[in-house]
Amino acid sequence: MTNDYTQAARETFSGKTMTDTQIKKAMGIADVIEAEIQRSGSFKGDLTDYAHAFARNEKFDALRGETMIRDTFTARYSMSMNQMREGLLEAEQNLPETARTRALACAETIGDLIQKAPTQPFYQAYDRAGTTLSKELGITQNAAKSLMSEVFAQQHGKELYAHGKEVEEAYHTPVREAEIAARKAEKLQSQTRIQSYG
Repeated sequence: MTNDYTQAARETFSGKTMTDTQIKKAMGIADVIEAEIQRSGSFKGDLTDYAHAFARNEKFDALRGETMIRDTFTARYSMSMNQMREGLLEAEQNLPETARTRALACAETIGDLIQKAPTQPFYQAYDRAGTTLSKELGITQNAAKSLMSEVFAQQHGKELYAHGKEVEEAYHTPVREAEIAARKAEKLQSQTRIQSYG
């Protein structure tokens, strides 16, 4: 089954020479690079690494692989990698007046995310809140996290990281330790059963 993005990729200059498998690989790489641009606003390192990996077992070099990935990315996202990066940076430089209020609200959800069943560690809750804010404001996840940390510290007089780790220690760590203990007990019980049959 072909989706519109795959068809668009096939119609690019590079796509006309690519096999179905190469297009699938290039699409996957384009998605990974898009995720990195959304996270950090950068793509050059990933593009270079993936172009080398893409070309490794093919009859084209890494430079050609990079061109194929770029063309596929543009077909997939209707903009180049650099246009996406620049759009995120421009949004960061022109934040709406409500940005700081939204950043504080997102930062303050982190404690609830950690506590609510199933509990989760701080880094996952922080990432979720940062991703939510980044999508709302059209900025990178790193910029969103930085803004959340800044406004949280101003509002509460303590670092968001320290606060999150305290909540994690109180709510997530005991649950995680109980899960680990239960797994160990189950594994031990399973080994004992196997030995008794042997």
